[in-house]
Amino acid sequence: MTIRVMLVDDQVLLRTGFRMVLAAQQDMEVVAEAGDGAEALERLRGTEVDVVLMDVRMPNVDGVEATRRICAGGVGGAVGAGAGVPKVLILTTFDLDEYAFSALKAGASGFMLKDVPPGDLLAAIRAVHSGDAVVAPSTTRRLIDRFSTVLPATTPEPLTRGLERLTERETEVLMLVAQGMSNGEIAAHLVLSEATVKTHVGRILGKLELRDRVQAVVLAYETGLVRAGGAGAQ
Repeated sequence: MTIRVMLVDDQVLLRTGFRMVLAAQQDMEVVAEAGDGAEALERLRGTEVDVVLMDVRMPNVDGVEATRRICAGGVGGAVGAGAGVPKVLILTTFDLDEYAFSALKAGASGFMLKDVPPGDLLAAIRAVHSGDAVVAPSTTRRLIDRFSTVLPATTPEPLTRGLERLTERETEVLMLVAQGMSNGEIAAHLVLSEATVKTHVGRILGKLELRDRVQAVVLAYETGLVRAGGAGAQ
C-alpha cells in the first residue's frame, strides 16, 4: 500500500528536500504540498492523504491550529471525501519547540526535528501511518521537563472518572508511560514480559479512549496522576 503524504511548510527548499527523499521510496508518494495551515486545509478538501508532515511556525494558520482541525475530523470538510482522518507528524526546527506540546495535545501523532536523518523520517512516517506514535521516550522526558510548568497541578474531576476504569496494574503502567519509559523499560521495571506490557498499554488506551501513548502522557499530566519530575500524585 502506498502511503500518501502531504508536505506543509512555508520554506519551499525544505519541501523540495523532503519530496526528493520520499520520492525514492516505493511505498510513499507526495500527493500534495502547502505553504501554510490554511492552504493545507484547503488542499485536503480535494485530496486523500494518509500522513501530513506539518511545520508548526507558519503564517496565516499555524501548524498547531491546522493539526487541531485535521485531527478533529476536518473542519469545514477539510478531509477529502471518503478519506479517513490523516495522521499528523509535526516537524520542528528546534528541539523542544514551545509549540510541540500544544501540537501533541491537538492530536499530532508525534514530532521530529527537521534535520532528522532520512532513514528516521521514513521510519516515522511508516510508524505514524500504522497507528503508532513517534515521540521517543527520551524526547517525552524532555517534553515533560520543558512543559511541566504549564501543566495543571490539580486533578479535574471529569477526567478522573476515566482513570477509575483502570486496574491497579494498568494505572502503574500508565504512570511509567507518562514518565517516558518504553515498553522494554517498563517490562524490566515491573518484571513483566514486553508483550504483557504492550497488552496493558493497549487496554489503557482502549479504556481511556486514547489514540496513542502521546495522548496517554498528556492525560496523565493533565489529571495530576503524574507530576513534574516523574512523581506520582499523592
